Amino acid sequence: MAARVEIDEDNETNKGSMWVLDQKLDQPMDEEAGRLRNMYREKKFSSLLLLRFAFQSLGVVYGDLGTSPLYVFYNTFPHGIDDPEDIIGALSLIIYSLTLIPLLKYVFIVCRANDSGQGGTFALYSLLCRHAKVITIPNQHRTDEELTTYSRSTFHEKSFAAKTKRWLEHQTFRKNALLMLVLVGTCMVIGDGILTPAISVLSASGGIKVDHPHMSNGVVVLVAVVILVGLFSLQHYGTDRVGWLFAPIVLLWFLLIGGIGMLNIWKYDSSVLKAFSPVYIYRYFRRGGRDGWTSLGGIMLSITGTEALFADLAHFPVSAIQIAFTVVVFPCLLLAYSGQAAYLMNHQDHVVDAFYRSIPAQLVEGLGSGAWPYRGLRSDPSDSIYWPVFIVATAAAIVASQATISATFSIIKQALALGCFPRVKVVHTSKKFLGQIYIPDINWILMILCIAVTAGFKNQSQIGNAYGTAVVIVMLATTLLMTLIMILVWRCHWILVLIFTALSLVVECTYFSAVLFKVDQGGWVPLVIAAAFLVIMYVWHYGTVKRYEFEMHSKVSMAWILGLGPSLGLVRVPGIGLVYTELASGVPHIFSHFITNLPAIHSVVVFVCVKYLPVYTVPEEERFLVKRIGPKNFHMFRCVARYGYKDLHKKDENFEKKLFDSLFLFVRLEAMMEGCSDSDEYSLYGQQTLQSTDGLLNNNGNSTSSNQDLTMSSVDSIVPVKSPLHVNSTVMSSSQMSSHTETDELEFLNSCRDAGVVHILGNTVVRASRGSKFYKKIAIDYIYAFLRKICRENSVIFNVPHESLLNVGQIFYV
Repeated sequence: MAARVEIDEDNETNKGSMWVLDQKLDQPMDEEAGRLRNMYREKKFSSLLLLRFAFQSLGVVYGDLGTSPLYVFYNTFPHGIDDPEDIIGALSLIIYSLTLIPLLKYVFIVCRANDSGQGGTFALYSLLCRHAKVITIPNQHRTDEELTTYSRSTFHEKSFAAKTKRWLEHQTFRKNALLMLVLVGTCMVIGDGILTPAISVLSASGGIKVDHPHMSNGVVVLVAVVILVGLFSLQHYGTDRVGWLFAPIVLLWFLLIGGIGMLNIWKYDSSVLKAFSPVYIYRYFRRGGRDGWTSLGGIMLSITGTEALFADLAHFPVSAIQIAFTVVVFPCLLLAYSGQAAYLMNHQDHVVDAFYRSIPAQLVEGLGSGAWPYRGLRSDPSDSIYWPVFIVATAAAIVASQATISATFSIIKQALALGCFPRVKVVHTSKKFLGQIYIPDINWILMILCIAVTAGFKNQSQIGNAYGTAVVIVMLATTLLMTLIMILVWRCHWILVLIFTALSLVVECTYFSAVLFKVDQGGWVPLVIAAAFLVIMYVWHYGTVKRYEFEMHSKVSMAWILGLGPSLGLVRVPGIGLVYTELASGVPHIFSHFITNLPAIHSVVVFVCVKYLPVYTVPEEERFLVKRIGPKNFHMFRCVARYGYKDLHKKDENFEKKLFDSLFLFVRLEAMMEGCSDSDEYSLYGQQTLQSTDGLLNNNGNSTSSNQDLTMSSVDSIVPVKSPLHVNSTVMSSSQMSSHTETDELEFLNSCRDAGVVHILGNTVVRASRGSKFYKKIAIDYIYAFLRKICRENSVIFNVPHESLLNVGQIFYV
């Protein structure tokens, strides 16, 4: 195997023998790179396994969409039904809404725009960030693009995609507008996480009044609140332990509502099937006028849960999602809504409890005798299937709520990773599935807000108005992001992009205009919730960007470090100091602040940068970049640990051990190359190198074999890296030549490690300058300062022992 060695193209004078070595050892890596990338593509599954995944997806993905029949007709006709023809028109709107939005748009188009299987608003944003330089925190380096999971496309200079890319990158305002669009969509998903449990559980609990019509509404609300408290209290167990129940419950639910709908069509009025003709949509609007238009807010609820479908995509292959929807979900929903419409054609005054009242009594006997002994208000519910359906409906509502809550946790984790949400505790609830997480702080906030909405409104109509507003705004945000995805990622022809965007916007803007009429009837709730979270997320992101810009502009030059000499102008005490910084290059200002105020510094200094990239995960073998800062006798290094938005830093329980393994391995590989080069910049990379140098690694007990990504340089820069195949005999001989120096430095590093490791964290306080506008002072001095005070400290996020922690404070003004 040959070690790939690269030289900075700008350093023409330092090629020398290193350039010759590069020419000899360089080997094509197309085949190996292809194998690595194929590991992260969607796997091909057998038909049996695909059907199993499709069955399991029912419980995780489709619970929210499946419980919509509980409340759609009531929210469409909150004031009663005046004309039976309105029922046909409403059913026709439901049929075509389900066909256009969940089926065509999401299941067959949007789900294909996943980020290596990850769905949701931030997954679309991460795709865009990799194909255009639109990320607002400029902490990425060209070496990040070498990651296996960092897939991107190249454009022809004059293509429509290239022009769109340049247009996006040209102005900071457009990048911020794109980020704002993503944040708005995220905030509305959080609103869904509050409103879905409220309306689903309240609608299911409302079935009690069908058999007890004199029961007060307060009792129903109390039952719903008790169920909600129990639901949120069990979140810390995770869905993995009870998830095996979800799919059977939801499948049973879909079969029940589909079967009941089919029987109601046969019994009451099969003429409702003429609603498949779009002509009745035109008649509905012509006859209903403004009331018909505003009723779209209720019909909109028939497609709620579609965004949760996309956000929960990571658990299953796209093909399994498509099979489950087309085979089970879509036909059962059409039968359920058609059956309710058939029942309402004969019982227009039962629209408030249309779902529960349409449940047939004495189902088995009725089918056997050919008669249908239905009773409007059951005097004896024991002889009907009402109570079994009620229990299944309540269980399905809980499953639907669980899916939305899990999607909320996932999208907040993505926002947190990309610097758009305050630091909160993230707990993995499953050892088998990385995507199953639990965020305690968010869980209790969601529970309080959900109970407040349920107890405050007390009826489905106003909660439905709020729910519809949140859903349609999320869909609009997804449509706009999908337009950019089709241009930049898929590189579709502009005509196809125009057709998709136009059709989506026509449908969704129509619904949006309808929900605007109901802002004062509950629709203001998601707007207020979203506004609050939007302020939190944007202010946090603004403070994060400003803090990073301050670090970049105030970083210490290498000339200043070199001027201090090997002792850095201080006493070098035994031990290793890990200085945490957000910078992937340069010496942070906090370090100069530290050595200016303290009389000593550790014998070895490692600058640790933990950064998140717009990829869903960074493979373990590519996670770490290690390099040297300054001459050898300074004993200063940098380690960059890279994570994706699905990765969790605390999951690496041996983070410190892996860091030192990478550091020791770096020293060995550096010694191997030392005799071969007169260049100041070179790099080594990858798992194959580590496997081929086992003999070297075993020379030291504290340096174990570790599959890390290593980049080395005697100056402060990181150069592109490639995967080597073999370690050449030239490299081996040079390693033997410098083995004495290598052994000395490794022994020195080990003795320093044994002396103790201290974690040095910067506690940077951000304040608005005196001349700032009042809104900036409010955002920075009050909101951002409050968020920093209540959020988790970096020491907790990094899992730093308290006895090894040293905080260094500084203030800067923006």
